[in-house]
Order: sequence, then C-alpha cells, then structure tokens
Amino acid sequence: MPNASARPKHGRRTRRRRREDPARNELVSSSLESAQQCLFNQDYGTAFVHYLLVLNLAPVFKDFARWTEELDSVGRIQDLFDCYEQALELFPADEVILNSMGEHLFRMGFRDEAAGHFHKALKLRPDYPEARENFYRVANWLVERWHFLMLNDHGRNRKYQQAIQKAVQSGCNTVLDIGTGTGILGMCAKKAGAAEVYACELSKTMYELACEVLTANGMDGSIKILHIKSLEMEVPKDIPHRVSLVVTETVDAGLFGEGIIESLIHAWHHLLLPPQRGENVLQEQSATGRVIPAGATVFGMAVECLEIRRHHRLCVSEVGSLSMAAAGELRSPVSCSSEPDDSMEPYTTERLSRLPGGYKPLTEPFTALNIDFNNVQELEGLSSRPVQKVHLPVTQEGQLDALAVWFQLHLDEESSLSTGPQEDTCWEQAIYPVHSTKGFLLKPQDELIVEVSCRDAYLRLCSVAVLRDGHEIRLDECLDSQNFGNATSNQNPEAELCSALACLQTDQNQTKGFSMLECSEMALLNNHDYHQSFCSALGKLLSQLKVKWQNQEREPSIQPDSSDLLYVLDVSEGFSLLSLIAASHGHVKAYSSVEKTKQQEVLKRLAHSNKIPEQHLEFWLNHVEDEQGMLKRPSREKLWSAIILDCVETCGLIRQKLMEKASLARCLLEEGGRIFPEKIVVHGMLVESDTLLLESAVQGQEPTLGFNIAPFINQFTVQATCAGRITAIPFWYQIYLDREISVSTLSQNSHWKQAAVVLQQPLEVQPGDWVRLAVKLNKSTISISAHIENAPRPMEQ
Repeated sequence: MPNASARPKHGRRTRRRRREDPARNELVSSSLESAQQCLFNQDYGTAFVHYLLVLNLAPVFKDFARWTEELDSVGRIQDLFDCYEQALELFPADEVILNSMGEHLFRMGFRDEAAGHFHKALKLRPDYPEARENFYRVANWLVERWHFLMLNDHGRNRKYQQAIQKAVQSGCNTVLDIGTGTGILGMCAKKAGAAEVYACELSKTMYELACEVLTANGMDGSIKILHIKSLEMEVPKDIPHRVSLVVTETVDAGLFGEGIIESLIHAWHHLLLPPQRGENVLQEQSATGRVIPAGATVFGMAVECLEIRRHHRLCVSEVGSLSMAAAGELRSPVSCSSEPDDSMEPYTTERLSRLPGGYKPLTEPFTALNIDFNNVQELEGLSSRPVQKVHLPVTQEGQLDALAVWFQLHLDEESSLSTGPQEDTCWEQAIYPVHSTKGFLLKPQDELIVEVSCRDAYLRLCSVAVLRDGHEIRLDECLDSQNFGNATSNQNPEAELCSALACLQTDQNQTKGFSMLECSEMALLNNHDYHQSFCSALGKLLSQLKVKWQNQEREPSIQPDSSDLLYVLDVSEGFSLLSLIAASHGHVKAYSSVEKTKQQEVLKRLAHSNKIPEQHLEFWLNHVEDEQGMLKRPSREKLWSAIILDCVETCGLIRQKLMEKASLARCLLEEGGRIFPEKIVVHGMLVESDTLLLESAVQGQEPTLGFNIAPFINQFTVQATCAGRITAIPFWYQIYLDREISVSTLSQNSHWKQAAVVLQQPLEVQPGDWVRLAVKLNKSTISISAHIENAPRPMEQ
C-alpha cells in the first residue's frame, strides 16, 4: 500500500461556474507518456506512432493531463493530486477528470477513494462506460460476492437473529457488532431490545454503506457505528463501558482467516465483561460477557478433483512444442506447511458442489478441531497447541489432490450453522491442495496421515504420510535417487509408493527452489489446446515470412545474421510460454514480458533444454523503463513480425485499453506481420439462473430480516443493466488467432472464467418472444442491455 502521506488533500474548494461546452475531454495519456519516453530515447518513429494514436483517440484534452501522467511516472504523487484538485476546482462536474483521478487512486491502492470518484462520475453521466467499468471492477474488490450470498442466505440470517434475540432477552443488554458489514447483526440486536448497540467496520466502503442502511431503517440514532478496527478500540474512548455481548461473523471458509481469534482475545481483555464462571456460580447474566458464535467444530476430508489439480500443479509434460522436463517444480501460491510462510497462502476456497467435473471423496469426513470462543484461555492457547496427527482410512481409490475443510459454527447451545459441501448455504469450502508432479493413487486399506496445527492462528492441514501394509511413508521427506535405488534393490513393498510420492513435499526447507505461479497461470500452463493452437498459428505465419525472406535477392550461401531474424513480442500478462513457442520454430528472436526473476529462470532453462539459442530470448521489460513503453520498436531498424496481445482477463472481461494497444501494435508490424489474435467474437446466452442472482444482488422486495438493505448493496452488482425473467446474460469469447485457428474461453480446460450481465429485475419472456440486445464496445468495455420487442421479429445478427 502506498504511503499515507501520499493521500490526496481534501481541503475546501472554491466553486467556479461550470464550463458551457458539453464536450468531455479524454484523459487517456499513457501513449503521450510513452511518446515522450521515445523522444527522450530518440526513437522518433515509435514516438510518432504514439502521437498519431493519441490524436485519433483524444483530439481534445486538457493541458494538465500530460503533467499528471508525467508526475505519476516520476513518483511525485502529492503534486499529481494537487494537479487533479486544481482541475476539479475549475471543472467540479467533469466526469472524465473524476474517472481519471479514480484510476490513479485505484492503481495506488486507495480503492475506497477510487470507488467514490467513479461513483461521482456515474452520477454525472450514467452512460459513461469507462467509469461504469471502473466502478464495477473496484466494487468487486471492496464488496465481495459473499456479501450478497450471505444476505440472501435466509437460513443463516434467521438463526443468527434467533440466537441474538435469545441472548438479549436473557440479559445481554449491551452489544458490540465486530466487522458489521451492512450492519445487519447490530440491527438484529437493537430490534431484539438491546439498550445499547455499537458496531465497528474497518472498510470505509462498507462503513459508509452500513451508515446508509442504518439511516434507511431509522436506526442511525440508536446504533453507534465506528470506522475503526476492533483491535484499536478502547473503553471509554470509543465505547463508554464494556459490553455484555459481542456478535460477529468475521470468519472465512478456513474459519480463522479473517482474524477472529485475535479480535476475540482483544475483546475479552478490553471490550467484553468477564465470562460466566461455572454453572453453579450465582451471577447476574448482565454482569457477564459472551460471544455469538459460541464456538466451532472443523471437519475435513481428502478428495480427488481434476479442477483443483490443474489450478495448483503441472499436469502436462509438453506445452505447445516444448518439453517441460527442465521446468523444475512449479506450484501455485497456495501451499500449507506446519511452519508459517508469508509468501504462501495456506488454503484457497472452492464450492465443491459446483466444481466442473465434480470431486471424489477419498476418506470419510473427520474432526480436525474444536474451539470455544467463550474461553479466552483456549483462544490464547490455540497457536501453541501441539500438532495433532489424524489417521484417515482411505475409502475410495483415487488421486490425492487436496484436503477439503468446512466447519459447524455453534451460535449457542442449541443452534448451529454448517458450511459443508452438501449444505445449501452462502459458504465455500477451504481447499488445501497437494503439490505433486506425479499422480499417486490412494487405495482402500491405506491410511492417510494428516497433521493439524494453528501455528499462527491460521488453520493448517498437511498430508504428511501414507500408511500401507504397515509401512509409514513420509511425504515431507526428500528421497534422492540413491534412496530410490536402494529401495528398489531391497524390493521393499513401499518402494513404488516412495517413488511416486517423492514430490509431495510440504517441508518449507525442502522447497526453496520451486517457482510460484498464480492459480490461473498454472491452469493456463495446463491448457493443452490453447498452446497447441498458438503453436500452429505462429508456425503458419513464421513459415510465410521465412519464405518471403528466402525469396529476397541474396546469395543462398549467406546465412542469416541477427538482423535477419523474425522478431516476435509476447505482451501476455503474467507467466507465458508463447515467446518460447515462437522461438522454437527457428529463425526467431522472441521477446517475453515475463517480469519475475524466478520465472525468467524457468524460461531460460526451458529454452536451453529445447535447444533454443540463449540470444534468441529477450525479456523485454528488462529493457524498457516501465510497462507503458512495452509497445515500441525492438530497434530503430526493425519492426515486429508478430505481436501477441493478452486480450481477456482471467475473470472473463476484455482487458482495459485493449483497443488502444491493438491500434498501436498494428503500426509497429512489418509488412506481412500479424497481431495475435486476429479478431475476437463475443458469444452470449440468455439464461435464468438463481445462482447468479444470489451472487450478484440482494434478492426480493422483502427486506432482509425486516431491514431495508437491498437498494444500497445493489449498487455494487456485477453488471446492472435494464429491467428484465431473463435473469442474466453470460458471455464468452471465440478468440481467432487467424481465420482458421481459434480458442474459446468456454472450453472445458479454459483458465478463464465467464463474465455475465446480471439483470437487477428479471425480464419476463414467453416462448416465441423476441429479445433485443444492445451490445456496446467502448474502449475495451462491453455493455449489454436487453428488452422485449413489441412485435415478434427475428433477432438481428
């Protein structure tokens, strides 16, 4: 996160009259910045291309735009925001300036402030596509989908309400709601008759949302809500005295991931009345404190799941035309060990019941942990608990891909919530993937040994051994080839097992050499069809250009030098092998946009093992000042033979500024050169999906537990468009690399998700009705609206 001193100033502004000209100035000046960098480097050809693009896209722009981008590039952040403040003094109702300032804030990590600027821009111009797309993107960061699922989970809401009501009626008259979100639990306490209700929320966006919800429900004067982290709260500075009840749902799929242990320990020491001391001690209920939920029981089981496997470990031996033997160990950033490691996440989350291809339980569910939230000594001792070993009998044969974890949340002595995979709730399950480059089959009669710990108040589960035929095989020990040989020569019954599981290492000290890829990057690496399509399309183009080169007038005996090589630039986001795939065709110098040092080392090893000359691979970002200068000439003499653009984000949306990049890239190609992809065709489908509705907005006209919340949370829906009984319009892309070869983001092995426009009001249609779709593309932003035609007519193509 940026330094707090870099935050924009919010002093008093002088109101000036609005400009009369309704035309809005474009502030897309990244190309201006690149042009100026090219001029500095005396690369006049590329600079001219940038200026042409700017004039085409933004013929009118304010003078300060150039300075804001330059100030940003040299790190003069406070001067940058001073510049924006001055512009907003002159043009306080200019949605373009507001949107541009929001973009800078978002890039710097100030997501709350960015959301505010995007929202203001949309109020001024509701049809402004850039501001709308930016607002939805930042909203997805600030208001995650589980908020909608949680508010739509009527069973969860009702049980929480009943538990709070019972506690208040039994004497818990003062209540603190920790991590209030929309404020619903605090409002439940007030409705139940609590005399004093306090709430705290760290997120500024959610704090402001909760304030609006309280006002809408007439409770803004009866519930004190604080924009503060609970760990920073004090008595009497923030609340006048200790409370008798804390309510919270600061739990994630792995139970402890949102810091509930730390916040409850602090609450017991500083904010809560002391707990009740034994059942036989006569105490007034109001003189003691308690927590809802009262505790939890954690469950887990081993599973086989191809979808989990392909997102966390390498499943292929060849990618495109490249052998992956020399890649070394590649793994996702989700890896659990008994020793904390800040560079790794201990678990990810999935809804097992919805995973493509499903999953297979390999063991029965087992109890991993019990925790009492009303026992502060137990909370404080959680991190120092000894590691627990659990033996799990294997019930079905299958590959060990992950441990799946869920929990039962005990609200009080009588009521509980389950987050299990068979439950119809708002919860996902925590997934602890196994990083194995070789598949290994667990078999019935095997026992899987799992270690359970909470070393840093995170729940950690590690598969550490397999017990077969009385022999325990440790999976966290590195067995070298000599040991394999000895095991084989002795013909021990576990020798084959040792060999197959040698890569199942969870000891942090044994895995220092691995290279880490994002889950989406790992899934991309495992996407065989994607890489094979690129291999074919690049091969066709490069063959054509080589024939053209060979037909030029030159002596056949003269061998091509470095200036005669075909230049290919891959500007894919993240880890990509497309540059190497291009270089593998020969007579090619490939430029990769991979930035991370370890990932560059992987590409170098692969290049060497696949007999690609070292000098034929360059890491382009090592030679440019920043990402803005990526699209430029490789040298003053050369143009690119091919430029590979990364067009679709993993979430399923077109990448921002794609059209601008494509326009610039077209100007940098040699004659006969090509941009990949050649074109993108957007496909969509009209669907009825209650699931998409539940994940995108609070549903129904009836208030949640009697409280009016929906109008305020719905402003953060995924893509709110027109009124609609069609509930959503999912869309995907057919990406044409050339006229014959294409890849689909809808394929079964895709690393992309599908985006969808979710209608706030379902569109009622009858069989035979025609629906007109309005699809707009503005600067890489797709917007779709739908309405029923008055008269039946064929849908336009």
